[in-house]
Amino acid sequence: MWSGARDPALPRAGIEVTFVVTDHRQMRVLLGRIAAAHGIRGEVLIHAYTEPPENIAAYGPLTDRSGARVFAIECQRVTAKGVVARLTGVGDRSAAETLKGTDLYVARDRLPPAAEGEFYHWDLVGLAAVNAEGRCIGEIVAVQNYGAGDLLEVRLAGAATTQLIPFNETFVPQVDLTEKRVIIVLPGAQEET
Repeated sequence: MWSGARDPALPRAGIEVTFVVTDHRQMRVLLGRIAAAHGIRGEVLIHAYTEPPENIAAYGPLTDRSGARVFAIECQRVTAKGVVARLTGVGDRSAAETLKGTDLYVARDRLPPAAEGEFYHWDLVGLAAVNAEGRCIGEIVAVQNYGAGDLLEVRLAGAATTQLIPFNETFVPQVDLTEKRVIIVLPGAQEET
């Protein structure tokens, strides 16, 4: 059964896929951002992009954008504002305050494989969008979700603009990660058939 995109890092509407390639072998995926210090004992408030939010600690140590700093996360509790957590090497509020705005990344290979019929958002970005005849009509530049389901943002060939395509079997009947392409049926095109 075809069930759409899966992205533990980005389940919330309007958040774009962010990943960093430090070299050709190592891709890292953004899982959250340190929003603020919390309390006086060095805890931090993390805006986690995982679902559920406490899963931010499930992938082992995370790094900053450069990969130079490594943080082991111990979730204390989840609040309406985010995950309150302790980080290794952060023992007081002053140290926690210096981390405000730090993005937290995980190596792509530490994420579990997607289930049959599911796809990680970042595995779709960059794929060729082709029509049913195999003619290239564009490239997937992002996966969006504004609350009503996943949408593939496709930059159409020869155009500076993009088009949002509902990510379901009607408009995206086939995803082929091996061939690095997706078959797209443009809205309106199915009415002509």
